[in-house]
Amino acid sequence: MDEIEHNSDASTPATGVLAGIPVRALDLTLTRSAIRMRHSHSWLIDKVNTVHDLVICLSGTGDYLLDDAPVRLTPGMAMLIPAGTRFVGRNPDPDQLYTGLAQHFRLDLFGTHDLFARMTCRRVVTLSRWPMLEPLVRHYRATAPASSTTLVMHHAFMVILNEFIEDAFVSWNTAQTGALDNSEGLPMAVTMAATQIASDPLQPGLADRVVAGAPYSDVYFRREFRRRLGVTPAKYQEFKRMEIAMQLLEAGYGITETARRVGFTDSYYFSRLFKRHIGISPRGWQDQVSQRRDGRWPRGQEDGEQIYPLRPPPG
Repeated sequence: MDEIEHNSDASTPATGVLAGIPVRALDLTLTRSAIRMRHSHSWLIDKVNTVHDLVICLSGTGDYLLDDAPVRLTPGMAMLIPAGTRFVGRNPDPDQLYTGLAQHFRLDLFGTHDLFARMTCRRVVTLSRWPMLEPLVRHYRATAPASSTTLVMHHAFMVILNEFIEDAFVSWNTAQTGALDNSEGLPMAVTMAATQIASDPLQPGLADRVVAGAPYSDVYFRREFRRRLGVTPAKYQEFKRMEIAMQLLEAGYGITETARRVGFTDSYYFSRLFKRHIGISPRGWQDQVSQRRDGRWPRGQEDGEQIYPLRPPPG
């Protein structure tokens, strides 16, 4: 068996902090319409919100005290004000308006558990993909209704919020899982374990460390993980590696280079693992990508749905 090495190459596709969270497990609520910030030098705010608030600067400068810690926002920067946090804000520039977007929200797992309570995040970041994100933020700010929220706003804000989380995320607070009662604790623990693995599957030994950090015995937790997700934690990590490999192969990388980028020194061993998880060889996957680009979906996949491992076409 080949040695799997961690590859932190920046050109390897990212999987995302929230990649392992099932879509239906995450519940975003916008508790009011967007606040179109347009503040003169005389503006001053001092308050505590009962929900989270994401503030994004579009122009000018905003000076804040966040739990008495000084923060300065300039264009392209975002700040999370957690629920229950006192903040003071002002515009320090008498010659320029401070403009931006503020959105009050809740983000819950399974409808009841605050996602941000499960994470350690930096409260203030410079958004790394601001050139892409700025037009969306400006459009969101300009089109939000004055006194209500809409389905489109929820979808757009989730994109914005996800970008903030990607830049602000530090670690998962696994200790929080143990505080849940027995009826809720296990599905939450499995979800968080899958999320941790999916967020960085190229990290060697991650599945074992995640299992060791769960507030259950190793044998029991591995069994419950497999019962709920269909695979063991280690096999789940392998599959997430193969998902990254699929992206690389689709982007045009060769099999040997793809194997290296996802941490395998032996491309033959990588190809066997790829076929075991995906159902076809890396070369077969490249052929399917080529067919789809020409508008020729493989038989049985005309609707675009793929269930792994892929099955050979009938007949």
